[in-house]
Amino acid sequence: MRDISYRVALGGIVSALCLVTMFLAGVIPALYLLLPGIAGILLMIIAVEVNIPWAFLTYLAVSLLSMIITFDKEAALIFIMFFGHYPIIRFYIQKIPLRLLRLVIKLAVFNICIIGYFYVTVFIFGLDEMLEEFDDLGRYGAYIMLGICNFIFLIYDLDLDFMYKLYRKRLMPKFRKKR
Repeated sequence: MRDISYRVALGGIVSALCLVTMFLAGVIPALYLLLPGIAGILLMIIAVEVNIPWAFLTYLAVSLLSMIITFDKEAALIFIMFFGHYPIIRFYIQKIPLRLLRLVIKLAVFNICIIGYFYVTVFIFGLDEMLEEFDDLGRYGAYIMLGICNFIFLIYDLDLDFMYKLYRKRLMPKFRKKR
């Protein structure tokens, strides 16, 4: 375990980088899903370098600040409801020995978060345009969209695994040499 000044400094730097990416989601609206995902990947650094509870504390700070200072509240909400905490929770899920059970739990967490995000967006923020978009797709449009989202989630999960291995094998040894 690192000393407190290292943890605070690393948490502050990662928080600032996460907030910059969340701020860019408001500047470049086409990336409103990609940039919160990148911010979530940055939180993995805290979980690896310090510990998982510290990563959750950083996630809470970034979540609160992103709702206050970013332009795109929808991107901030998707960060809060999925992209911010999933890369951290994933460390616990990865410890499950059975691959099928691990996959089922990952999909359950994703679907609960995304359906919750949908209802919060529609009924609390009042973005009824989302409901109208599903009407255009027909009776099963919401299910088709959820299926596509699950497929994209599996790709994101593979990306998280790749980024974790890249950080552990390539980047982390370079940072350790400098100290």
